[in-house]
Amino acid sequence: MADVVDPEKHTLSRRQLLRWGIAGVAVVAVAGASGIELVSHGVLPGKQTLDGLDGSCSVGSSPLIFSPPGPSTSGSFYSKARNRQVGYYIGFPPGYRSGDPLPLIVMLHGFGESHTTALAGMTPAQAVALHVDGHPLPPMAMVTVDGGGGYWNPHPGDDPMAMVVDELIPLCQDLGVGRAPQKIGTMGISMGGYGAILLAERYPGMVSAVAAISPAIWTTYDQASKANAGAFASQQAFAANDVITHIGELAGRPVRIASGSDDPFHPGVVALAGVAPASTTVAISPGCHTSPFFVSQEPPSLAFLGRNLV
Repeated sequence: MADVVDPEKHTLSRRQLLRWGIAGVAVVAVAGASGIELVSHGVLPGKQTLDGLDGSCSVGSSPLIFSPPGPSTSGSFYSKARNRQVGYYIGFPPGYRSGDPLPLIVMLHGFGESHTTALAGMTPAQAVALHVDGHPLPPMAMVTVDGGGGYWNPHPGDDPMAMVVDELIPLCQDLGVGRAPQKIGTMGISMGGYGAILLAERYPGMVSAVAAISPAIWTTYDQASKANAGAFASQQAFAANDVITHIGELAGRPVRIASGSDDPFHPGVVALAGVAPASTTVAISPGCHTSPFFVSQEPPSLAFLGRNLV
């Protein structure tokens, strides 16, 4: 079972049970960096207003401090796996440049987002120039890419996971980052947090460490299909890409998962924590599925990857 870090003893209120239990669907209106996710489905209307009124989404965090960012490169390529053009962005740490050997963080974006908005409140170049607890991160590069809205799992005619593994990562390795013996880690927010876990489960020989922030995890296909019909192509696809069922594949690898206690995806994180291997740390703290929580969890997530990739 995972190591669950809960800085506040949290008791489920009647209000939370209503929030999590209506129609048996855990869904959320996502603000800020991950776009407006699932609100158009009309489930749990007014959640953001309700949370704002009672302060559930208030998250305290220190100002972000960066070194002068290192260089970056961006562009696009035609993805055979996705059957379309996709954009990407690579940020290098201060003092480094393309061609220098570096560990690589593959940062996966949330629903409705793209390679330009994968992070909350910063660019990839800023992310790897971040100071955490007064110290700069170890030198790492970060890449973002357009993965569409299909939850980073294969769909007919669109396989974002194959794009990452067979096209994006080799592109990065040609630039010197993520090339053995340098390590590769995955990171993501919301849909991207789910994708970061899934990618590590499916490619254990490639991914050395994972940091997922507010991962969008459903416990059943019925929940997923009612909330977002495009998340999985079928019941069989859900079973094949269910990160809870396959979490044992991460045994022995360092994994950090952060979840806000008022995040409607939180029940899925709790279910995952109950079966996760001991190498998984689940950090539970007050917060919602909103930008303030995402921003507050980016520094510890990046520091975690720095400790385990460098």
